[in-house]
Amino acid sequence: MEPRKGAEARRFDERVYDSSVDHKGRVPLRASTGVWKASLFIFAIEFSERLSYFGIATSLIIYLTKVMHQDLKTGARSVNYWSGVTTLMPLLGGFVADAYLGRFSTVFFSSIAYLLGLILLTLSQFLPSLKACDADICPEPRKVHEVVFFLAIYLISMGTGGHKPSLESFGADQFDDDHSEERKKKMSYFNWWNFGLCCGLLLGVTLIVYVQDHISWGVADIILTAVMALTLVIFIVGRPFYRYRVPTGSPLTPMLQVLVAAIKKRNLPNPSNPADLHEVPKSQMDQGRLLCHTHKLKFLDKAAILEETENAAEKQSPWRLATVTKVEEMKLILNIIPIWLAALPFGICVAQASTFFIKQGTTLNRKIGNGFEIPPASIYSLAAIGMIISVTIYEKVLVPILRRMTGNERGIKILQRIGFGMLFSIATMVVSALVERKRLRVVEKDPLKGSLSMGVFWLAPQFLIIGIGDGFTLVGLQEYFYDQVPDSMRSLGIAFYLSVIGAANFLSSLLITVVDHVTEKYGKSWFGKDLNSSRLDNFYWLLAGITTANMITYVLLARRYSYKNVNRSMAVADYCGDDWASSVA
Repeated sequence: MEPRKGAEARRFDERVYDSSVDHKGRVPLRASTGVWKASLFIFAIEFSERLSYFGIATSLIIYLTKVMHQDLKTGARSVNYWSGVTTLMPLLGGFVADAYLGRFSTVFFSSIAYLLGLILLTLSQFLPSLKACDADICPEPRKVHEVVFFLAIYLISMGTGGHKPSLESFGADQFDDDHSEERKKKMSYFNWWNFGLCCGLLLGVTLIVYVQDHISWGVADIILTAVMALTLVIFIVGRPFYRYRVPTGSPLTPMLQVLVAAIKKRNLPNPSNPADLHEVPKSQMDQGRLLCHTHKLKFLDKAAILEETENAAEKQSPWRLATVTKVEEMKLILNIIPIWLAALPFGICVAQASTFFIKQGTTLNRKIGNGFEIPPASIYSLAAIGMIISVTIYEKVLVPILRRMTGNERGIKILQRIGFGMLFSIATMVVSALVERKRLRVVEKDPLKGSLSMGVFWLAPQFLIIGIGDGFTLVGLQEYFYDQVPDSMRSLGIAFYLSVIGAANFLSSLLITVVDHVTEKYGKSWFGKDLNSSRLDNFYWLLAGITTANMITYVLLARRYSYKNVNRSMAVADYCGDDWASSVA
């Protein structure tokens, strides 16, 4: 018996039995596929995408106000709308990847759309008929340039919609959850993913922004297009090394089946022993993992009640009888809704960094050394540096210490990491309000010179603090939404994370509109024609108050949260305790 068990263990170690396949549709070999060897190809195209995104996003407010001649409010709204669409589109892209195309194909087609958007953006800078105007300084841009420009950036939004949720989840799929070493590597994956992301961001807001500011917008677009084309080729070259998940159809159908079955059996009493609920043996499952029963949202348990009928469980319609695993997957989706809502105020704070923070930089003295002038959008690089520092310290210093202290494989629970980062968002808004009030006092003393006597590095603390907070909250949200959704919805899980930022951008625009209307009605608007006639410090204090109140709600939610609990045993009847869930969540 022992030799047989040893042979099975070696077989398990040689092959990956997590429902993934290699590029030829076979069970993948562990030694030649997945983990870091595959992730490096994926990191390359993510670097390129972030380089392009932040090269465009951080300068968009500058382009809209200087070239398009939009006022501050209109420009900020335009940026927020574009950012909102860009981060909500992944909901559609993630659904298509999980249900129909698969993650690799979705990334490939989305990258093509992204590349076409960059090419169109480049053409709008060089083709005489599409340029803003023939002169160096445009009093008003041509209408055709506005149309082509917005068409290009929204085509990039569409590309991002499929690219972002599919690529990050595709990278995480390269690690086997049932293999202890690979599971630990996956926990590091999200940290190093964001490290690579920040490197792309850093170059985007320094090198690309410098080229935009000192050479031309067109040359910057050429660089972004060339890098995207090169990394798309690298991504395709890595095809033999990847592990693929076969799409299983719409992940929403089983959720609806659970709801319908629970409603149909609403009058039946729940069994006193959860083991009496319907589940299939693990050996009969084609894909996915069994989940353990939890005691919350008990109404949904009715969907898994076996009725006294002559029909065998296997013959009953899935609209009448669901398994415990399907019921628990439905509970997972319902459980993430409060956390999604509680993350929105943090997203609103993050939205200020790419709009008002950068616009503040244009009013300050940006000269250093021998007259070199820092492009205003490049100050955003400090947020990337803050995130790189926090991710590196967390991964290399805090996690090993916390693992020994708590016995948790992650060091601390995911929601604890997210909450810790939220504290930094409060600090960011407080510091931003104090710095902006200081800037306005300087303007009051010398209206002609304005705030040029203040150096741009007065903004450094707020960028660094929000960057450090991102290293905890944004990375934590990525890991949370990937890990705590059903296995068949992991692209959608990443899309849920991105939708937090997208919805927060729309909410930020709505909040600006409401505050502008209310403050104008009862006095002077907080948002004037320019920053010097605005009261951004009051707006920042308002955000600090909202985020503080939300933090209290978040703590209450996190304390009551039940993490996904996977049944690792082969027998359904085996006890599923909370120990496993608490040790890895």
